[in-house]
Amino acid sequence: MAKAGEALNVLLICGSGASSGFMAANLRKAAKKRNLNMDIKARGEAEIENYIQEIDALLVGPHLAYIMDDINELTQDTDVKVLLMKPSYYSTLDGEAALDDLLNELNG
Repeated sequence: MAKAGEALNVLLICGSGASSGFMAANLRKAAKKRNLNMDIKARGEAEIENYIQEIDALLVGPHLAYIMDDINELTQDTDVKVLLMKPSYYSTLDGEAALDDLLNELNG
C-alpha cells in the first residue's frame, strides 16, 4: 500500500480502456473533492501485467468478471487489492459510488 503522504495508485481496467477512462475521470473528481491523494489510471485488460508492480488497487469492469481467476493469479504475490466493480455504479459511471466501494475494500 502507499506510504503516508504518497498517492494511492489505482488502475481501472475494461476491455479496451474506453469506458474505464470515463470512470477514472469521475473517480479522480470524487477523490479530489474528498482531498484524497490518488493516482488513477485507466487501461485495457491486456496491460495489467505492465502495471501490477506499481499499483495499490486494481478496479475491474464488471463485464470482465470472467477473467477474475487470471487477475487473482497475477496479483496473488502482491499487496494489490482487487475489486470487481459493481454494474450499478459502473453503468452510470458514478465515481462517488465507485470510490466508496474502493475505500470499503481498502479499509475492510
